[in-house]
Amino acid sequence: MNNRIGIIGGSGIYTFEGVKIHERLSTETPFGKPSAPLIMADFDGIPLVFLPRHGEGHTLSPSEVPYAANIYALKQAGVRQLISVSAVGSLQEEYHPRHFVVPDQIYDRTKGIRRSTYFGGGIVGHIGFGDPFCPELSRLLYDAAGRAGATVHMGGTLVCMEGPAFSTRAESMVYRKLGHSVIGMTALPEAKLAREAGICYAILCMVTDFDVWHETEEDVTVEAVMANVRVNTVRARKTLELALGMMDPEKGSCECYGGPEGIGNAIITTPEHRSYLAKEHLKVILDR
Repeated sequence: MNNRIGIIGGSGIYTFEGVKIHERLSTETPFGKPSAPLIMADFDGIPLVFLPRHGEGHTLSPSEVPYAANIYALKQAGVRQLISVSAVGSLQEEYHPRHFVVPDQIYDRTKGIRRSTYFGGGIVGHIGFGDPFCPELSRLLYDAAGRAGATVHMGGTLVCMEGPAFSTRAESMVYRKLGHSVIGMTALPEAKLAREAGICYAILCMVTDFDVWHETEEDVTVEAVMANVRVNTVRARKTLELALGMMDPEKGSCECYGGPEGIGNAIITTPEHRSYLAKEHLKVILDR
């Protein structure tokens, strides 16, 4: 299948001008069903796949999102470059609501109830994850956001918490004192699974609130978050439109994953001891 560019986030992000939707593809994976049918589309001749992370109508909490099925389905559909769009809270004064951030690091505060690897069941592998985002794709998103008129920050650490409740004030202050930049609930295990699948992955964070640390701003609420999400989504659509015009859909996976053989080098189970079922489940993931 031809390479496609994947976009995962809220359902409102793929309604920008020039997108032509061709079909909604329902699929099954060895790891269950993805959040929703894949939306197969194109933009100015560029083949795309859209996936609403939380399902149609936002029915899945961050802990319920079938991350492994989502990434597997996107890889199976031909995705080699994946843009994630996500709402986050600010942990630093300079990141204001309605700003964008393109982080370069993640700090994991999830609780281990989300499947975070395709390995197991007879095949053991340890993929490198020191730099969790593709720097090339991240820079492209940063440039596109600036051209779209957004106030955008390059770099910084995204804290990924379990949710669905927002942070306590003590947690928020600790993250802030550690120097972390923004906080959200969905970057992990999405980024880890994309790395294992050999998909170039970057995230466009849309700041919606100041979490609960700020002394002069109101604490984060769903109402405030959604109001800023609606405003952010308009600029995010323009950012994606510009980013797609700057991308090469035939590029495929790049050196951010150690080259095409990166995941092969991560497997330490000897070939003769790899279980048949695990090999079958990993066929799509291992395909380069």
